[in-house]
Amino acid sequence: MAGPLRFRRSEGTWTRDRIRTQLLAPLDERFGARLDGTWFSVGDSRYDAVRLDMENGDFALVAFSPERAYWLGNTETPEALWRTDKETFAEAPYAVSRWAERELTARLEVTDPWLADYEYLTWFFLPVFFSKDGRDTTRRFFNEDAAGFPDASREAGLEFYESLFSTGTLDEYRYTMASKLGTSPGFDLTRMRATMGEFTVAKILADAGLEFVPEVEQDSGHALDFAVGSRLVEVTRPEPPARRSHADHPVAAVKETGGAKRGDQLAKHPDATLFVDCTSFTDAEWAAVTGERPGVGHEPTVVFRARPEGWIEGYRYGPLPFDLDGGIELL
Repeated sequence: MAGPLRFRRSEGTWTRDRIRTQLLAPLDERFGARLDGTWFSVGDSRYDAVRLDMENGDFALVAFSPERAYWLGNTETPEALWRTDKETFAEAPYAVSRWAERELTARLEVTDPWLADYEYLTWFFLPVFFSKDGRDTTRRFFNEDAAGFPDASREAGLEFYESLFSTGTLDEYRYTMASKLGTSPGFDLTRMRATMGEFTVAKILADAGLEFVPEVEQDSGHALDFAVGSRLVEVTRPEPPARRSHADHPVAAVKETGGAKRGDQLAKHPDATLFVDCTSFTDAEWAAVTGERPGVGHEPTVVFRARPEGWIEGYRYGPLPFDLDGGIELL
């Protein structure tokens, strides 16, 4: 499975002639390819830059100098680059990363202007919006499912997460978090909604003024979704009853989905706080849940629902190890 876009760094002298023979030629033979100029220049005079476009829609960007080259693409990697190191946008030289991000953003403005309107969200997810596996599914998800708000407009859903990314809270964890959404070649709505549930919990924690680290590996072999100091957090998101083959009542859906975590991560980490995200539920389904306020057999648990206007409410079972005031309205 392909991951998010990363640069390949190749040491040595690279010229346009070498690019034509070692990069363009094998791709042309494999897919049909052409060499073209870029829209922007690299903000470092040592580098020249080209773009390779394949007939199947794949692309690659190459910034090269007499000392090294940086390749970024969602196509098959030519053999000349097989044994090269990979670097994220943060790890590559700033001028090279900034140039590549400008190239990608400009193309998104042409192909999907509705998405490029959200500057911070677009920047955060660039590594998956142009990845080999996620380029179609991620854009479709934001367009058709409003970033996980199935009963809201696309604009409202994207604005909700734009407000999160604009704070810069998750910038350090860009690849860790973005890749959860966009490394699957299939349109897995359940998984993508669940991923956005993690972003919503990140917003709750950030709005409550809490510092956290996502995707924390444990000695048990599990990676829990967040650590808030020494406290662990796990997130789960039940599908709405209409999409379930069983547990077709909202209360049953909450109990079943939360209970499934008890036999997995929470069995090894019983002190972790569980967040159950009911954002996919309709108003009536959420009213049924808050009317009964079901537990899931684990404490502490927070069951919540977010609305795209920025309003998040929920209820809890058991004392919380941190204060969520400012992040969620607890009933």
